[in-house]
Amino acid sequence: MTQPSTDSTPQPQLRRNLGLVQATALNMIDMVGIGPFVTLPLVMGLMGPNFLLAWLVGAALASVDGLIWSELGAAYPEAGGSYKFLKLAYGEQKWGRYMSFLYVWQTLIQSPLVLASGAIGFAQYFGYLVPLPEWWQPKLVAGTVVLLLIVLLYRRIEDIGKLGVALWVGVLGLMGWLIVGGVTHANHHVDIFPTGGLPVLPGLLLSVAMGQAAVKTIYSYLGYYNVCHLGAEIREPQRVIPRSIFLSILGIAALYLLLNWSVGTVIPWQEVQAWQAGAGDKSQFIVSVFVERLYGPAAATVATGLVLLVAFASLFAVLLGYSRIPYAAAADGEFLPIFGKLHPTKDFPYVSLLLLGGVGFVFSLLFRLGEVISAILAMRILVQFVGQAVGLMLLRRRRGTAGLPFRMPLYPLPVVLAIGVWLAVFWGIAPVEVEWGGRHFRLYFQLAALGMMALGTVAFLLWSRQRRQWPFLPGQQEIPAEAKRG
Repeated sequence: MTQPSTDSTPQPQLRRNLGLVQATALNMIDMVGIGPFVTLPLVMGLMGPNFLLAWLVGAALASVDGLIWSELGAAYPEAGGSYKFLKLAYGEQKWGRYMSFLYVWQTLIQSPLVLASGAIGFAQYFGYLVPLPEWWQPKLVAGTVVLLLIVLLYRRIEDIGKLGVALWVGVLGLMGWLIVGGVTHANHHVDIFPTGGLPVLPGLLLSVAMGQAAVKTIYSYLGYYNVCHLGAEIREPQRVIPRSIFLSILGIAALYLLLNWSVGTVIPWQEVQAWQAGAGDKSQFIVSVFVERLYGPAAATVATGLVLLVAFASLFAVLLGYSRIPYAAAADGEFLPIFGKLHPTKDFPYVSLLLLGGVGFVFSLLFRLGEVISAILAMRILVQFVGQAVGLMLLRRRRGTAGLPFRMPLYPLPVVLAIGVWLAVFWGIAPVEVEWGGRHFRLYFQLAALGMMALGTVAFLLWSRQRRQWPFLPGQQEIPAEAKRG
């Protein structure tokens, strides 16, 4: 733990200045980034007439997992989200130190990957407005986006909350326009339920195509838990955190389903698959083409600009939330102390913000969008999602449920279901063909995730040995969190 300061000067503290509207807005703009606009045609290509089913599957997983986040977030509303949850669940002196360290270790890579995915997608849609024929031009756009985000987030949390609500209004405005356009110009039938009816549903859910489509839709739903990373800055967190999580999931699920239905009634899935099979794939700008077909080129330009605004707003929320995780670990004495510094006048973790933003800038120059999406999910699932679900069961067994502000219904069914689905998604992430030094090989993201966990384990052991902490002090006893607080 960090040592108390002997300086009489008041130390900077995180401020609880975010209410339900601001928390929900930050969650929703995190979720609706560039994801639904770049994954929409990919899901159509994979699922054909049943593309809406993949978005329902994504919403179902987000809802089940949201119960886990709600229970943990309401009970332990502190900065860092999963870092705190994992540490408490597995024991603050032993395995909890290891699991939370692994999570922070992966955050140093996965959060810049999330940032890079949005910036790369931003550059992709920007190419509809301004052609970017040279290889370096999309990278310049993506890198500039990341740098601008850092500048905008270098300020007080209450100012960020107001800016987040303003960006949220832009998100809702764009989605509403696109949905109304489809409703008023529907030319093609779209099946809400699977073609062939309920008898084909089990086979469709277990198909390879559904597995690949679900990876894309789940990526588009990620972010419903962003409020948990900001737990120390939420007013009435026991009430606000669960409500903001489920308001976000239900609201975004409705918007995604309506958006996909609207686009599908104007641009049929057969046409999207034909684009993807030919040269000059227009599906990467599907929303722009959709609006152009309805209202003409001028309206398409405006819509593209709004898509870019939505993408930027999402990255704004992403970098805000993730910058609190290394800060929380450092403030707890479990990570490099420099990450625990708050800005002396603006009271935010500026070192963490600058480092994650800087790594995201580098990643935005190096990688392609499809690779980044797969890497993000592969790196998160085992430690964060599965580890956290198991951890909730350990906490319930050890501490009971009497003091929980929010208790999930039907426990333990949602937890078991979430673990099973997350492991299925992890197994289903497809490899990519990579060329290096003139040689071609397949990159399996599952192996890359396990490799990062192995490197994190080595780093944890070196860190613990230097600080003379478990597992290098075998006689050290676990001290219950309640006793330490008392």
